[in-house]
Amino acid sequence: MGNLINPDNAGKRRERYVKATVLAMRELVNKKKVDDQARDLTAFIVLTLKQIDETIDETCKAWEKRDYWIKADRFRNDWFWTKGASDKLEQAVLENKWQLVPTVVKEMAKHLQDVTLPKRDWGTPWDGAYAVLLEKREKEAARR
Repeated sequence: MGNLINPDNAGKRRERYVKATVLAMRELVNKKKVDDQARDLTAFIVLTLKQIDETIDETCKAWEKRDYWIKADRFRNDWFWTKGASDKLEQAVLENKWQLVPTVVKEMAKHLQDVTLPKRDWGTPWDGAYAVLLEKREKEAARR
C-alpha cells in the first residue's frame, strides 16, 4: 500500500482562505456606508484570517518535525500579521469602531497584493458571517 496523501492540506486550505479574504476585501472597499453586508464582509474576513492563522501552525509543525526550524520561523513571521488584523477587525465589527477598518484593510492589502482571483464567480460566501462570528464569540465566552 502506498503513502496516504491528504488532498486538502493546510497549504491548499490557506490558499482558498486567502482568495476568499481578498474577494471580501474588494467588496468591502467598494462599500460606501456601513450596513448589514459590510458587517458580514468584515466578519467574514475575521473568520478567514483566523482560519489562515490555524493553517500556519499546522504547516510549521510539519516542518519542525523535520527540523526545519528556520523555515518554520520565517513562515510564521511572514504570516504574523493575520492575528493582529483579525483582532482589530473583530473589535471594529463587534464594537462598531468602523474607523479602524480602512487602515487594517489597507495594511492587509500590502500582504495580499500578489493574490490573483479565479475568473469564476465565487458567489457571496460572507452572507451570515456576522451571526457566525457572534455565535463563535458566545461559545468562547461560555468556555471561559
